[in-house]
Order: sequence, then structure tokens, then C-alpha cells
Amino acid sequence: MDKQLIRNAYKTYWLENGQAPVSVYALCKILDIPESSFYEEYASLEAVEKDIWLAIFEQTLAQLSADEIYHQYNSQEKLLAFYFLWVQQLKNDRSYLLLQRKHFKLPDLYRSKLETFHHAFNDYVSGLVKEGYTSNEIKERKYISDQYVHGFWIQALFVLKYWLDDTSAGFEMTDAAIEKAVNLSFQLIKSNTLDSLIDFGKFIFTRK
Repeated sequence: MDKQLIRNAYKTYWLENGQAPVSVYALCKILDIPESSFYEEYASLEAVEKDIWLAIFEQTLAQLSADEIYHQYNSQEKLLAFYFLWVQQLKNDRSYLLLQRKHFKLPDLYRSKLETFHHAFNDYVSGLVKEGYTSNEIKERKYISDQYVHGFWIQALFVLKYWLDDTSAGFEMTDAAIEKAVNLSFQLIKSNTLDSLIDFGKFIFTRK
């Protein structure tokens, strides 16, 4: 049994019924497979949900990795390329993702269903940050550098929510939002802007 077949059947069930399968048995009945075949690939329906998000991420990275030009980009350009292609990949499952948002509040959706994607994204961005240190594109700061990855995850969630809410033709507003968000984040972590903000915060704190 192929994992992708299970994921596709799961999404189709959602799209046709407006809810998740009530059990593994119900999903296996559609696939015409015994439950034992399902459990060889996944431990639960929740694992399928998480893997759907992870698969979109992995497909995005695989396509980027196959592009020779992508490997010539700096960290900022790579992240921009990732977001643009990620949104393109998300379009293939927009109806399913909108159903997910409709049935789950965003904080709960992010905490539960995006867990494995979250870890994979953090690993990817950590690599970009290290590349940025080497090329002096990103400034390494004591105590703060460890938080860069968390900041980029928040940025990814912003891009996702913006795209889910976007009603512009071709989602052109999402493309604009991605470019502005990435440019701002890299401006903060590679220039003296963030250091100035920190110094100002320290000054205000000590004055109190």
C-alpha cells in the first residue's frame, strides 16, 4: 500500500463528506484494503493528517533541490523561492485545507496537524540561517540567534494564513506579502536595525 494513495483517499473523503472518516475501517473500505495494510503505513488517522502537511513541504523541497539555480541563491533568495513554490503546492489542496481551517481553530490546527511539518521546516530554516552566518548575510547575536528559527516559523504561519484568506486573482496579494515579509525579516537579522531596537529597549527598561 502506498502512503500517497492513503493520503489522497483521506482528502477525498473530507472533500466529499465535509468531515474526517469516522474510523480507519471507513477509510479502508473506500480503498478496498484490510485495516492491517493501513497500519503498515500509519498508526492512526491523525498521522495521515500530519503527513499530508509534511508531504506538501517535502514535495516543495524536492522540486527546489532539483533546480540548479536554487543552489546558487543566498539564504534570503532561497527562502523566497521556498515560499513561492510552497504556495503553488498548497493550491493543489486548497479546498481540503480550507475545510480544515473551517473545522479547527487556527492555534489548534497549528499545534496538532502541523507538528511534523513544523519540525521539518525548522531543520530547513536552521540550515539557511547557518548559511547566512557563513556568508555574513545574517548577523549572529548572543542569546538571540537561537530565536531566529522560531521567528521564521511564525512567518511561515503568517504566509499560510494570509494565503488561506487571500481572495485576490491568482493570489497575487500573497506573493506581495511573502516578498515584504521575507525582506523585512532579513533586514532585521542582517543589519543594525535589530541591535538598535534592542539597545533602545534596554535603555527604556533601565530608565524605569
